[in-house]
Amino acid sequence: MEKVSIIGLDLAKRSFQAHGALADGCVAFRKKLSREKVLGFFAEQPRCIVAMEACGSARHWGRAIRDLGHEVRLIPPIYVKPFVKRQKNDAADSEAIAEAASRPTMRFVAVKTEEQQARAMLFRTRDLLVRQRTQLTNALRGHLSEHGVVAAQGPANVKVLKEAVEDQPTSLPLLVVELARVFLDQIEGLSKRISELEKVTVHQAACGETTRRLRTMPGVGPITALAIATFAPPMDVFKRGRDFAAWLGLVPRQHSTGGKQVLGKISKMGQRDIRRLLIIGAMAVVRSASRKGAPEGSWLQRMLARKPKMLVAIALANKMARSVWAMLAKGEDFRIPVVAAS
Repeated sequence: MEKVSIIGLDLAKRSFQAHGALADGCVAFRKKLSREKVLGFFAEQPRCIVAMEACGSARHWGRAIRDLGHEVRLIPPIYVKPFVKRQKNDAADSEAIAEAASRPTMRFVAVKTEEQQARAMLFRTRDLLVRQRTQLTNALRGHLSEHGVVAAQGPANVKVLKEAVEDQPTSLPLLVVELARVFLDQIEGLSKRISELEKVTVHQAACGETTRRLRTMPGVGPITALAIATFAPPMDVFKRGRDFAAWLGLVPRQHSTGGKQVLGKISKMGQRDIRRLLIIGAMAVVRSASRKGAPEGSWLQRMLARKPKMLVAIALANKMARSVWAMLAKGEDFRIPVVAAS
């Protein structure tokens, strides 16, 4: 009996589908598994490649199956879809996963550790609470504006709304005051929880050597450093800094043909959390340079002299991504570029 080379596993809550393929691509088996029998099944299989789509529970199963001695490959679902033949079902999906994993040029997703996923949960929780606070603040601003109470955007201006609600001789209806207090209590509670999570984030960022190194770069704070250490794969996956920038979606989208290069806006096809934070950090650097002045003869000064600030921030975020790759690949702290003498 020939040895199974690749097993494609279609994940689900209860019903899993496995597709075994030989080295020449022929079908070795198609098997439906319950959740309780998955690990027992793979423990009996000879050491081989186990491929799965990179979904919510894929990293949990990836770590468990890897501990059994198999090589685990996670594939982005968008790269699996072209290999699905005709109708979509669990058997067809598992076969497509095995077929995609056998391609020599296929790109895979790294299996995160439990510690990385815990930090990811910390990052996502804070991000969710910030969005909820923003929603509540905007809703309160909208309701009170209909009664003549206007305040600027941002959590720092909530105190203006609170003063208007708590003002004793206020002309606001009693029902509006009571409902506004519900909003204010929720906003205050979320602000306290966000502050607590930010302290935990700063502590986590201060503990690791990678996050400490990343924070030496202007525009990279503890949240950005923790996001890079959590969501980015090992830098040896990328051959050069541009590949990492492309993975983040910070390079121009191409629509080239016939040898003619046509470049558009940034692709936004990569890791959006890191991309967003790098752009925010780059914008902070650009604003600081606009107020205080960039170093004489520097790239940033030349760009600000002829380009809009937002465009400069995107270009700077691209440079920051390349610098992040160089710092982590070489194990060095950030070094300020030397300005060439004129």
